[in-house]
Amino acid sequence: MSGWLVALPFTSGPIVFFLALDHGEAFAGVAAVGALAGAIAQAAFCLGYGALAGRSRWAVALLAGSLAFAAATLVLQRLASPLVWLFLGVIAALAAAFRLMPKPAGASEAAPTPSWDIPARMVGTTALVLLLTGLAPALGPRLSGLLATFPVYAAILAVFAHHLAGPAPAIQVLRGLLLGLFAFAGFFAVLGVLIERVGVAASFLVAIAVALGLQAVSLRVVQREGQTRVPRT
Repeated sequence: MSGWLVALPFTSGPIVFFLALDHGEAFAGVAAVGALAGAIAQAAFCLGYGALAGRSRWAVALLAGSLAFAAATLVLQRLASPLVWLFLGVIAALAAAFRLMPKPAGASEAAPTPSWDIPARMVGTTALVLLLTGLAPALGPRLSGLLATFPVYAAILAVFAHHLAGPAPAIQVLRGLLLGLFAFAGFFAVLGVLIERVGVAASFLVAIAVALGLQAVSLRVVQREGQTRVPRT
């Protein structure tokens, strides 16, 4: 559930919003398309982390996930395709990644988090927003959108779970993230289509509504996943 929840664009959404205010709707529209493509990079992060989580420490798995995200970002930065095909490609990539993610053996309880968990997320997110909005003119809109999608929240949750309770809950976080990314993709697809046509406020309102609707649909899948992990007595 935690991974599914943080898939919502809590970081990348504000970044695109501030880019629209600072650099205009056209710039933000390209950044939104970059963020949409970034869902594929997040799927690569999940697969990279998941591939090593069962046999390595959290630091190695995190490095593998981050390198997978970086490699995917480099490819996606050079890949240009119409928005509709990009959206369909993102949906296909998320579905494939969810099928390929390892399934944790047996049930596992939620790992306790340290007292500095929330402050760490706040600092990390704020730093990323300030860094990318400041560097956006140099990076360009597409790369800014791609980099904005690095899964800060999910990475922190997965690392804490991995360190405190083992790889199984960390993998569950990332499987939840993949399910939540369908709403993420809907959010940025709507922004990419509407932001130049109807303006910042209206496009964000529609995008939020679409994301919440898709998130409600994916919640049923997350709940079924959780039920299959509950040990039978």
